[in-house]
Amino acid sequence: MSVSRFPPATLNLKQFLQRQKVLGLYRNMLRTIRQVPEEADRKYLKDWAREEFKRNKEATDQDAIRMMITQANNHLEELKRSLALAGR
Repeated sequence: MSVSRFPPATLNLKQFLQRQKVLGLYRNMLRTIRQVPEEADRKYLKDWAREEFKRNKEATDQDAIRMMITQANNHLEELKRSLALAGR
């Protein structure tokens, strides 16, 4: 029996790239949230983003993950538009 030298949780290339995309999206969202003028709103949005990403951390279905990335991008663009309208 052959023993792999990689741990069982090793990601394939597609999963690795998708993970990088999700992490970049998360960082981008947190950077954008920092521009929100009201501290209470910033805290709410930061907690919301953290909870959403944490809640979906264990997702493995590629189609579901793509859908979540699309939704997160839509939320991020909506937040950016709102900040632009507010003059930020």
